[in-house]
Amino acid sequence: MNAKTTFSRRMTRSLRCVLTALCIFGFGAASQAEEFTAPEQLIGVTQGFLEFTVEDYLATAQIEGRYEIQVNPLDPRLRLGQCDKELTAKLESPATPLGRVIVKIRCEGAAPWTVFVPAQVKLFRDVVTVTRPMKREAVVGADDVALRERDVSTLTQGYLISLDQAVGYKTLRPTVMDQVLTPAHLEAPQAVIKGDHVVIIARSGTLSVRMPGEALSNGSENEQIRVRNLNSQRVVKARVTGPGQVEVAM
Repeated sequence: MNAKTTFSRRMTRSLRCVLTALCIFGFGAASQAEEFTAPEQLIGVTQGFLEFTVEDYLATAQIEGRYEIQVNPLDPRLRLGQCDKELTAKLESPATPLGRVIVKIRCEGAAPWTVFVPAQVKLFRDVVTVTRPMKREAVVGADDVALRERDVSTLTQGYLISLDQAVGYKTLRPTVMDQVLTPAHLEAPQAVIKGDHVVIIARSGTLSVRMPGEALSNGSENEQIRVRNLNSQRVVKARVTGPGQVEVAM
């Protein structure tokens, strides 16, 4: 046997060893990977579920706006068995799919498991903001406010979506420039001031009677205040319906 033949046989044995190693470690690893649910699959299921849930929520609540969904990365070492059934998803918290949310992903196959996937849902809407700093008890004018896009999922105290909800109202606390106005920042303007002469309208069906009266307290529109009927001197409770006007039921 010459040296060339010996070298050739050694190369053949080496090649067989390499192929055997690839079969054991390479193909085996791929086969093993297929036995687990990849984190990317869980993220995809969560993303799809949240997109459907948010769209349904906005349509049902008749809310206009654009949304963004960001699913938190999962630990790449996570090992969950490959499910032999379609994975199910459910919103675990909170009740509405906005802000920080947790989605429960469940495998209900032969080897069941459950994992909770955190995500962030942002909803952007045009809301009322102030265009300049304002002092407490200032009356909001048309130039004092503007609509700007904000992520309303972080506005836990609420927000306003129409300038009419702010113009003419009085501020209850100081504000800074570009601040989002909430219902807690504003007080409805007083339509009636204590001591004002008002028109009392008594209604019963299509019949209405008007009489002069005097307001005994301040009142905003739709508020109940005490008024004195100047004809009979009786004091009654009436609902403010506008500047200098109240209404009672007969």
